[in-house]
Amino acid sequence: MRQIIEDLPGSKIREVANAALGRDDVLAFWFGESDEATPEFIRAAAARSLEAGETFYSQNLGLAELRDALASYTSSLHRPVGADRIAVTSSGVNALMLAMQALVGAGDEVVAVVPVWPNLTAQPAILGARVVRLPLRVESGVWRLDLDEMRGTITAKTRVLLVNSPNNPTGWTLGRDEQEAVLAHCRGTGTWIVADEVYERIYFGDGAACAPSFLDIADGDDQLVVVHSFSKSFLMTGWRLGWIVHPPGLAPTFAKLIEFNTSCAPVFVQRAGLAALAEAGVFVPDLVARLRTCRDILLPRLAALPGISVATPSGGLYAFFSVAGQGDSLAFAKRLVAEAGVGLAPGSAFGPEGEGWLRWCFASRDPARLVDGIERLRRFLRL
Repeated sequence: MRQIIEDLPGSKIREVANAALGRDDVLAFWFGESDEATPEFIRAAAARSLEAGETFYSQNLGLAELRDALASYTSSLHRPVGADRIAVTSSGVNALMLAMQALVGAGDEVVAVVPVWPNLTAQPAILGARVVRLPLRVESGVWRLDLDEMRGTITAKTRVLLVNSPNNPTGWTLGRDEQEAVLAHCRGTGTWIVADEVYERIYFGDGAACAPSFLDIADGDDQLVVVHSFSKSFLMTGWRLGWIVHPPGLAPTFAKLIEFNTSCAPVFVQRAGLAALAEAGVFVPDLVARLRTCRDILLPRLAALPGISVATPSGGLYAFFSVAGQGDSLAFAKRLVAEAGVGLAPGSAFGPEGEGWLRWCFASRDPARLVDGIERLRRFLRL
């Protein structure tokens, strides 16, 4: 067994969830998904595909119909993108790993904006790359990226910049001016940008249809790979379906990598994706409105508790907060499960920059669960 694999930490979120095994009295907010099932019209499309016997291999890059639909969907939100720049993948995390395999080798330097979902930093490490952490910092209660620090960290030695915006776990979202500064600097250093934009539609700023994207400002031949997923915006976490937007000419590269990894995404899952995209204009805004309601129920109540610091997220599914005097977030999260029946993700799961913080997923079909969770937390803190 390779030592790097042995040295990878296990999921601390799973560790907290495992502490609640056998209990049905715990309010679970630890995983990054809604407790709302995938809509019936999406499930029905998959069922029809299975009933029709579509149980065979697909094209490596995905069904032509789905690639066309994804190109149209992406172009409706950003600059025009052709189907020749779309690769369908077996989940967003698979898309991220494919991007790493395409771009990164042993000894390469990868800069990652952190704290972040740990898979993003583990993947280049598995491939033998050296991961440099570029931390977000809290200023006046808001998470920010220091652009001067970014310029000093990303050099000509940096092969790839990994950036997740809207960010899991903080909700931080790159503004347009920041994106332009990052893109300009990476052009100068010859650094690829791998942008994890899976939360782009779950954006609460300025009535926009989505968060600012590198696809809005990048030229087609820029060294940019953008990763997306059906998981969050379409309530399809268990389906494992994602896609990549890559520069022109890289389709054969990704086709080979998909062949060597998974061969293809299942046809019936791709049919479900087609159904989701067909209703995106109505379904996604309605979902985001419900998520905004959940956020606006949870955040003020959370911020009102003495000793708690939290920034209102502009995107994503999470409230990321700290509790005064609580340094070990994993131990604190386990105590919350055992003594309060509240399941949260420890901030240390997202790297050392998250230590002392907790992540609360507010995606709930019943906002009363959030109020109940706040009350349990208040009693636990004896406030």
